[in-house]
Formats: sequence, structure tokens, C-alpha cells
Amino acid sequence: MKTMKDFSPSETYLNKCRELVNTVEAQSENIRKAADWFAESILQNRIVHLFGSGHSRIMVEEMWPRYGSFPGFNPIVELSMTFHNSVVGANGQRQAMFIENVSGLAERILRNFDIKTGDSALIISSGGSSRVAIEMAELFQKKQVKVVSIVSLSHAKTSTSKREDGKKLMDFSDLVLDTGAPSGDAMVKIPGLETPVSPGSSIGGILLINSLKGEIALRLTENNTPPPVLTAPSVIGAEKSVEIFEKAYDEHARRISELYKNLGN
Repeated sequence: MKTMKDFSPSETYLNKCRELVNTVEAQSENIRKAADWFAESILQNRIVHLFGSGHSRIMVEEMWPRYGSFPGFNPIVELSMTFHNSVVGANGQRQAMFIENVSGLAERILRNFDIKTGDSALIISSGGSSRVAIEMAELFQKKQVKVVSIVSLSHAKTSTSKREDGKKLMDFSDLVLDTGAPSGDAMVKIPGLETPVSPGSSIGGILLINSLKGEIALRLTENNTPPPVLTAPSVIGAEKSVEIFEKAYDEHARRISELYKNLGN
């Protein structure tokens, strides 16, 4: 029988990912509760705000828009905190990591939207310690908007908040979902290499996002408002696929317009 040291790095990583599936599955009750809140916002013709900085942007885009997804979400992605291609130089990682801890930026971002109590929010931050993500959740709660956060609890517990009061994203969340990734995120240890490789938070986060998506779609459909789901031509044919895309984007535009029309009044 194999022991852990007998597994290759790829086998180790895949085994760790199976553990992430188990962690997400154990949160089924909270996933359903979050889906209740999000579906209610969409049914009220309001919106679910999505925010993530750094690589948490992946989860925002996984929710909407992509195949198998539907309108009802406001993806808030700031390029200054999520553009990773340059790495160094202009628009580099040093600046992005600095900007995500600038106090007051969350307020400037949310100033763009007319947020109502019927809205809800999903904030993603693996460590739960970046200042912008924390302040974003805090501001939503002040507006009596329910906040669900996706964090890696083991990582978040060992991370140091960038706020002077030490509070983290979990402190401003009505519900916390755990990706299951370990402290430091990376899950594979290589003999002779001091530091681990191959992070897991994106995998756990995507599992949570798509679990939520399915539960929300069920609730909308059961309420006689089946969502227009972006679907590939190979599944429903080119003409129907285009028709649904146009319908979904029009609905998104209509919902988003509600966030702007009363600004400043």
C-alpha cells in the first residue's frame, strides 16, 4: 500500500483536491442558505454583488459571465488589483499587492453603485486579510446587505489582517464558506524544496461557486423564473445559443442600470 511519500507530485495534488471536494460537500447546508439569499435578491429584481482582488478574481468570473451561468450578478473587478500579466514594471504585482490594502478604496468603488437592502454580496479573499475586501464587506453590512464570504479558513486564521483593529473578512460576513485550502494555500511538498507548491484555493473556490450556481438556478426555476443560461451552440444549436446570449446580456444590462439611475439623488 502506498504511503504519501510514494505518490508523485501530481498524484499528491489530485488527492488533496479530493479532500477539497469533501470540505465543500460538508458545507451543503450553508451553501443552500447562501443560495436562498442570492436567489431572493435576483427574484426581487435586485442583484448579487461579487468582489475579489488578486487571484480571487477567478471566482468572480466563474460565477458570471461564462457558459453555464446566468445574469443576476454584478462582477466588481478592479484591474489595478487583478492584472497579473506584467508581474514587474508598470502595472506589476508589487503595486497590485499594495493597492489592495489601501484604506478607502472600497468606498470609492462602491460609490459607483446605488446599493439597496434587497441586494446581497459575495466577497472572495483566500486569506480574508486584505483591507479592500474587508472594507467592502463592512460597507455592505452597513447598508444592511447580507454578505457571504469565501475564504480558506486555515489560511485566514494564520494570516495577519492589514487593519489596525485586526478584524478580518469573516468579522463582516453573515455567512462564511471555506475553500478547504491549507495555510499558505500551496498543497504539495517536494523533497529537497523548502517551500510547497500547487495552491488549492482556486479549486475549492470554483467548487463553491458552481455549487452555489446550481442551487440558485434551482430556486429561480422553482419560482417560475428560469434564468437564461449562457449555453454553447453544440448543446442547443447556434441560433438558440445566440438568442439566449442576447437575452442574458440584455437582462444583465437592465439589472445593472438599476445600480446607476438614482446615484446622487
